Amino acid sequence: MLKALPLFVMYPSWIHPQIFPGVPVLGLIRWYGLMYIFAFVTAFIILKKELSEGMLNENGKTTTEDDIFSFIACGILFLLIGARVFSTLVYDTSGDYWKKPWLIFWPFDTVTKRFTGLLGMSYHGGFIGGLIGMIVWCRWHKRALWKWIDAMCVAIPAGYTFGRLGNFLNGELYGRITTVPWGVVFPRAEKFSASIDWVQDFAARCGMTLAEGERLVNLPRHPSQLYEALFEGVLLFAVLWLLRKRKPFDGFLGCCYAIGYGLVRFVVEYFREPDSDLGYRINYDGSTALYINTSLLNISTGQILCFLMIAGCLVLMLVLWLLDRRRISRAMHIAKAE
Repeated sequence: MLKALPLFVMYPSWIHPQIFPGVPVLGLIRWYGLMYIFAFVTAFIILKKELSEGMLNENGKTTTEDDIFSFIACGILFLLIGARVFSTLVYDTSGDYWKKPWLIFWPFDTVTKRFTGLLGMSYHGGFIGGLIGMIVWCRWHKRALWKWIDAMCVAIPAGYTFGRLGNFLNGELYGRITTVPWGVVFPRAEKFSASIDWVQDFAARCGMTLAEGERLVNLPRHPSQLYEALFEGVLLFAVLWLLRKRKPFDGFLGCCYAIGYGLVRFVVEYFREPDSDLGYRINYDGSTALYINTSLLNISTGQILCFLMIAGCLVLMLVLWLLDRRRISRAMHIAKAE
């Protein structure tokens, strides 16, 4: 009799958050940090391509690679600040960072004094911070704000892909338990008592054999980091890349990025497990079981922020369209007068 194949994937044991685990000094280098470098380089290459296509052309101004480099650097600096501040002051529920704000950028464990880096980054905080950084750079250099934001927003999803791959390599931000054959058993995920009937049933449906005497079971979960890398990264980038030469007005691509990301992230949140200390912001059925989705009306913090992002950018897109119509109308009146 053939033995049933397991319908899940074990998280590779050779993957560690550190690139060189156990090696002095080099052991401090983490995959997640390296992903930021990959994202920076990717954004730079894409912006160079857009520059060669004329997307950054401005009357009377020449744009160089140094301009692109400083624009990205300014954006990333503000992005990191925003992502860290948002993560510590919005998502952290301990209140420690409000009482001791200097710890927000303190890279050492306060108890062991061990170097940990800046653990915890928020996408939505990074979005706000990066936007502020782009505004500051464009105002400082007197550049066309929405033209540069459009160019950057085409590049962002490609770079963002590396960030979510970094989350996967860290074995963090995993999804809810699942029976899909590509479910992954993450080593640091919450374990469940093997004596519970539903746990035994769930394991059986996954083809998971429970060892005799096994007390805790680590069940397969959605690799939601990879979902985000694919849909919020690769596919969103492909859509924006195809639209880059067809935008009706400056700012259109920036709004499309934010709306597209918000929509996809809102859906992916149903597969991703919310932070245990936050739970649901809107809990329709009163469920406390965050490891499984019991209602589409249970809404997480990330989904609320995505909804605000979508709504805000729909309004912004309408405003920018009206301003563009007014600009065109004014130009036609001037042309007729001449």
